[in-house]
Amino acid sequence: MAKDKIVYREFSSPEADQSAGKEQRESKSPAQQNLKIQLSRKGRNGKTVTIVMGLDLSPANLNDLLKQLKNQCGAGGSLKQEDDSTQLEIQGDHRPKILEILTKQGYKAKII
Repeated sequence: MAKDKIVYREFSSPEADQSAGKEQRESKSPAQQNLKIQLSRKGRNGKTVTIVMGLDLSPANLNDLLKQLKNQCGAGGSLKQEDDSTQLEIQGDHRPKILEILTKQGYKAKII
């Protein structure tokens, strides 16, 4: 057994602090993001939602964008985070309106 191998450490090590800083990456600029807008009814008892996928933003920016989309569409919505993907869900079919809003902000978006 190697003597320099640490078996247990109650507090974080300098190596762990450096790797934690790498995980908090900066969000990409709007021109670097390829967003996909789709319509879905699956798992929602037949209710339609518009889903925006492919976002790489900080949590504060995601909430601001969600709030803006909900206000512009006049509908409710939510933020879904699964594993590494983040999705914005807006209630109803608002694909053309969301595409227009996102392209005005500089995002590369398409309806799929």
